[in-house]
Amino acid sequence: MDYKVLDMEKYYRKDIYRHFTMDCKCSVMITSKIDVSELVAYSKQTGTKFYINFLYVLTKALNTRDDYKMRYLYQEDKLVVFDKINTAHYVFHEDTETFTVVYTEFSEDYQAFYDRCCADMEKAKQTRSYGLDGSKLNYFDASYIPWLSYEALHVELPDGHLHFPPIINWGKYHSENGRLLMPVTVRMNHAIADGYVVSKAFLLLEKEIERLVED
Repeated sequence: MDYKVLDMEKYYRKDIYRHFTMDCKCSVMITSKIDVSELVAYSKQTGTKFYINFLYVLTKALNTRDDYKMRYLYQEDKLVVFDKINTAHYVFHEDTETFTVVYTEFSEDYQAFYDRCCADMEKAKQTRSYGLDGSKLNYFDASYIPWLSYEALHVELPDGHLHFPPIINWGKYHSENGRLLMPVTVRMNHAIADGYVVSKAFLLLEKEIERLVED
């Protein structure tokens, strides 16, 4: 879990960071529909799981920019950027209607990530505990809502809670004008992200989808 400590005097959002960590603590959330037609087709053609394929392109996209790899270490009062962030996602247990956290380490090697994610999910299915591990700092939250295709989503965190890893949600894709569209929500702390940074996550995600299906 390697990281670098940011020099706050050289941080490009220094003044903005100070304002949104001291004067006006808040978050930024955007929900937008993305076109997953090609990713769905790719998953069917290759006999692979759309869910894992989406996790792969999502995690790869977030690892391309430092803004998405940050965390505030409150014990040390340091803002850090991890070399790599990994995925904390979930399996749903239908019998208990509860979830278990699945921690999957990211690899740019698609097959390595795919196989690891499958194994991690199978292991999580064998337990009914929530399985939250507070020691895993370089992970972002990725949560699938397969029961509906929503228009908006809001995630509340306690006032003043400086949670910097992205929180990503997505819902069921649906057909619209001959294309398959899927709602995706990106939540980030306003201290390290604004509308541009959050919007950029969607653009990077779409680019990684294109790269995967074209390989």
